[in-house]
Amino acid sequence: MKPDCHYLRAPYDNPVITIVQGIDRDVEHGEDLLMLGLGIVMLSSTFAPVAPPTVLLPLVALTFAITVCFAHRNYQRMERKLFASMKQLTSQELALLRPIATVFSEAPAGSLAESFNPAKNLKRTLKSALGGVLINPLWMPIFYMMGIQIKAEKNLMTLNRAIIGVERRILPPSTLA
Repeated sequence: MKPDCHYLRAPYDNPVITIVQGIDRDVEHGEDLLMLGLGIVMLSSTFAPVAPPTVLLPLVALTFAITVCFAHRNYQRMERKLFASMKQLTSQELALLRPIATVFSEAPAGSLAESFNPAKNLKRTLKSALGGVLINPLWMPIFYMMGIQIKAEKNLMTLNRAIIGVERRILPPSTLA
């Protein structure tokens, strides 16, 4: 197996701890990607004096779209790596990781084509259209991309809660502080 196809690395004492630490690191990476996009968007107002809204607002939506795509790819990679790692574990070790695996089955990544399709996300489309009507029609794609980003953040938060629950069960209390 290629080294980045699973979380288990050569010298490890407890495979469950190794997997949890690896997936925790990847969740943090996904959160960092989403926060980078939000930070860049927050800085976009700096360019407002020199860039007209017809240029700036589509760039803001594009920034959200790019960071969401990277975070989505990271989420899918986490799922693949977790299930590839779980194939090498005993049933007792699998039972410890079941809450994390459940998150991936309950909140799957889905396809980006579906996420970006306004016809398949009518609620998000209507909310972004309402925001566009209230503020400016150029804001509609931004609101739509923000909806996708919020969904990705919710998935990562749910996954993070599951990781914390597993860590509390497997790690000694002194290492959690």
